[in-house]
Amino acid sequence: MPALEQVALAVDEHVATVMLNRPEQRNPLSGAMLRDLAAAFTWCKQAPEVRVVVLTGAGDRAFCAGADLASFDGEMTDLERHRSRELFVELFTLMAGLGKPIVGRINGHALAGGLGLACSCDLLVSTDTATFGTPEINVGIWPMMIQAILSRNLPRKVLLEMEMLGDRWTATQLQAFGVINRVVPHDQLDATVREITDKLAKKSPLAMRLGRDSFYRQQDMEFAAALAYLHSQFTLITLTDDSKEGIKAFFEKREPDFKGR
Repeated sequence: MPALEQVALAVDEHVATVMLNRPEQRNPLSGAMLRDLAAAFTWCKQAPEVRVVVLTGAGDRAFCAGADLASFDGEMTDLERHRSRELFVELFTLMAGLGKPIVGRINGHALAGGLGLACSCDLLVSTDTATFGTPEINVGIWPMMIQAILSRNLPRKVLLEMEMLGDRWTATQLQAFGVINRVVPHDQLDATVREITDKLAKKSPLAMRLGRDSFYRQQDMEFAAALAYLHSQFTLITLTDDSKEGIKAFFEKREPDFKGR
């Protein structure tokens, strides 16, 4: 495993947990935090035993309070500060191309960059006391670094209201818009996440990778190009050993034994 300063990484069977680990500061996205997250996700992508990744924050106050603005300031020149923000781009690109499902365990507030990080997960389970928002407008800026992610997760009018007013939204409100999959009391958070990860870990890791990749790659394609691309990907997935095993198990009325081939 990589040596990490601000992120904790643990693996239990096929499930890796990546935890933002600065609870006293509400798990802000500093430069060091972003580099640690990228290192942790890169390791998870390359580790064959990992089939599912859980992303969460330490403590019970916040999942992530957003960018640590002080860490991107200091003695940097304007150009250095601009380039340092590429860490966000690199992390979000890495998460989209991970090839493995990411379940967000939202243990507390997810604000600004923290909301973008949460929405970069494939599935979200949130405690019912968490709040969400893009408060950047309140300090005279705009959530540029996460807007591409948010616009692919939230309805246009909802996102514009969130960005323009800077108010906080509840987990239940975002669940109604399809952003959050499960909203549960805090004492049910771990059990609900475990239920989902146990199911995901039993699926074919190869089908999961090909299917997840196709989902994110086709979303910005022109319609006819997307259909042609998905046609080719379906043929590819049917040629795998896992596909043949799954179909055989279906007819034999048994659980499939997927090998990831």
